[in-house]
Amino acid sequence: MTSAVARVTALLDRIDKVNPQVNAVVAVDRDGALAAAEAADAAEPRGPLHGVPVTVKDAFHVAGLPVTWGAVPGFVADRDATVVARLRAAGAIVVGTTNVAPMLADFGQTANELFGATNNPWDLDRSPAGSSGGSAAALAAGLTHLEFGSDMAGSIRLPAAACGVYGLRPTPETVPLTGFRPPGAPDGPTPMSYLTALGPLATSAADLRTALRVTAGPDDAAARAYTWALAPPRHRRLADFRVGVLMDDPACPVLPGVGDRLSAVADAVAAAGATVVPGWPDGVSPATTRSFSPLIDAFMAFTGQGELGDLVPHERARLATRSAWARYFADVDVFLCPANFTTALPHDPRPFGERDVDGRPYTDQAFWIAFASLAGLPAVVAPAGLAHGLPVGVQVIGPAHEDDTAITFAELLADVVGGFTPAPI
Repeated sequence: MTSAVARVTALLDRIDKVNPQVNAVVAVDRDGALAAAEAADAAEPRGPLHGVPVTVKDAFHVAGLPVTWGAVPGFVADRDATVVARLRAAGAIVVGTTNVAPMLADFGQTANELFGATNNPWDLDRSPAGSSGGSAAALAAGLTHLEFGSDMAGSIRLPAAACGVYGLRPTPETVPLTGFRPPGAPDGPTPMSYLTALGPLATSAADLRTALRVTAGPDDAAARAYTWALAPPRHRRLADFRVGVLMDDPACPVLPGVGDRLSAVADAVAAAGATVVPGWPDGVSPATTRSFSPLIDAFMAFTGQGELGDLVPHERARLATRSAWARYFADVDVFLCPANFTTALPHDPRPFGERDVDGRPYTDQAFWIAFASLAGLPAVVAPAGLAHGLPVGVQVIGPAHEDDTAITFAELLADVVGGFTPAPI
């Protein structure tokens, strides 16, 4: 078995060699990682991640490392976020942090004035999406073995799709938010926490499951009231799943190459014997997404970055769509849909509000990810092959609090459509 020191040394060498091209890793704790690796080799295994070098998004506090959120220099964390502490407790060695969009406020790109732009390792002239773009790019380029990010408006799922890796947005509030905060901000309850979820990115669905198991569960007073366990998947064979499928819609049509790959996924699922249920769930439609942007605006207002509008009708719509999905998942196990209508986009230095995608609204990228975000559902993005040499991701939405149903389906899907392929860099 490879020693922890050998793993960490190999990863640091890879970062030295490849990161200058990709610009995904922005802070490295070289001495601390090597010391932790030596300690790991001298100790009994601590957990399922014993001796595994990992990185986390530059939004989690990592003791001794700068945390910037891509916008605020000069702040060094004095303690670990709960996610980081739990990764270490499971034996992981935290090597460093990865680049983000400024204040995590861009789902299409990962570029900021502190560290510059992160490049997609499949095509350095393209973006890895955002805001966890550094996370996904680092995985695809072999600069880490496991990553942790955050997802409100697709910040895990869109980069995972753009870079060809696995990404999980868990059921919100499954993974504690403690220590996931801007530089200098006090710990405390997060407003509208049902919109934000912290989750892993990995090169396999099995690694998503492991990462979720070691980081999930309450860390406040609720931790004394109950214990958390990952609910088992509904099925363990692809043929046993009832699968909702909708791979395109006129409200946000996918590009032809992307559509071809997603159609191949649907065909493979049907050929494997799964029961396919086509179309939107009753009570869910493209109109559902109209309440997503106002809720994001409300979140920003609560954090002092905007004005609070009329929240009531959109909150009612959110609750209605949550109920619609609950009824749907009483009969259907998972729902497959695109992660994005396009592959990775070229870098675009224009201000956010001035960007477009070949004449289409830039915000269309949030269309397909909005459904799980609104309803508070777990969603896995899994690799679905390549279109014109760039990764395509398929989104697997599962029932609330049944994260492993979506994870297991994504794991089984790799047997019929292929899984992670390292970027050619």
